[in-house]
Amino acid sequence: MRNEVVLVNDNDEITGRAPKLEAHRKGLLHRAFSVVIYNSKGEILLQQRAFGKYHSAGLWSNTCCSHPQPGEDIRESAGQRLYEEMSFRAPLEYAGKFHYRVALENDMTEHEIDYVFRGYYDGEVNPDPDEVAQYKWVSPVHLLRELETAPHLYTYWLPMVLKTV
Repeated sequence: MRNEVVLVNDNDEITGRAPKLEAHRKGLLHRAFSVVIYNSKGEILLQQRAFGKYHSAGLWSNTCCSHPQPGEDIRESAGQRLYEEMSFRAPLEYAGKFHYRVALENDMTEHEIDYVFRGYYDGEVNPDPDEVAQYKWVSPVHLLRELETAPHLYTYWLPMVLKTV
C-alpha cells in the first residue's frame, strides 16, 4: 500500500515525508510518477480511474500513475505500480518531469513534481478493479482531439504527461 509521499522543494530536493492524504489535503509539494504505454500500432493505453478513488474518480488518464515511497527508486516504483494496476511488466524509459498544482474536488490539491516514463507493450491487460474501472487503446490523434472537445472526461495532468512523452 502506498500510504506516504516524498515531500520536496521547488528544486526537487527531498524535505521529508507525509501521509498521502495529508499531502493532498494540504497541497504539499511531493514526487509522483506517470507511465504511458504504447503498443506496436502507436496507440496509447488509457485507464479510467476507479469510481472509488478519492479524487479524479471515473476520469480517463494515462496508463498508470502513483507516488514513489520514501527510499524507493522512482523508475522501479513506476514499474511495480504498473504491474499492480495493469498486471503486466514493460521496460520503462524516463521521458522527463514537470511541476504542477491544481485544486481538485473533495478539498484535495495535487501539487506534484511528476516523473514521466514511457514503455511499449502488446500483451494482455488485466487491471485491478480497485484501481481501474476500464481501459482502452487510443490513437494519439484521437486522444488529442478528445482532449480539446471533452477535457472534462480526462484527468487534469494527462495533457502535461502527453506533452512530456
